[in-house]
Amino acid sequence: MKAKNSIEMAKHLIQILLIGTRAVGRAFVTALRQEYHASQAAAAARRTGFSGGGREESNSNDNNTSKRLGISIEEARQILNVDLEGSCQEEVQKRFDHLFKINGASRGGSLYIQSKIYRAKERLDEHYRKENAKD
Repeated sequence: MKAKNSIEMAKHLIQILLIGTRAVGRAFVTALRQEYHASQAAAAARRTGFSGGGREESNSNDNNTSKRLGISIEEARQILNVDLEGSCQEEVQKRFDHLFKINGASRGGSLYIQSKIYRAKERLDEHYRKENAKD
């Protein structure tokens, strides 16, 4: 009788595991589909000219540069914590060096954050380069 009960319990346990595995599998597939659709929508928005920075930039060259580099001037300014009007390339370089250093892998930092800092500096350098070319 005990053997029969243990077989019944094992059958129920296997059924529960199968049902749980199916549910988790369906949830994973749904999440994957949602992420795929979201990334497709974001790519389409980038192709049509949405800069993603929250504020439209008036100069079409800045818009093109923002699309090419994937970051707006406003976002770059916020990442490096500099004021665009009151800052210079030396200040941007100083902030970049500091933030890049403290977010290094040797200090337990993140490669993702370092790449955002690098892209922000790259975007502001491009902005300053264009500003200097106008003068």
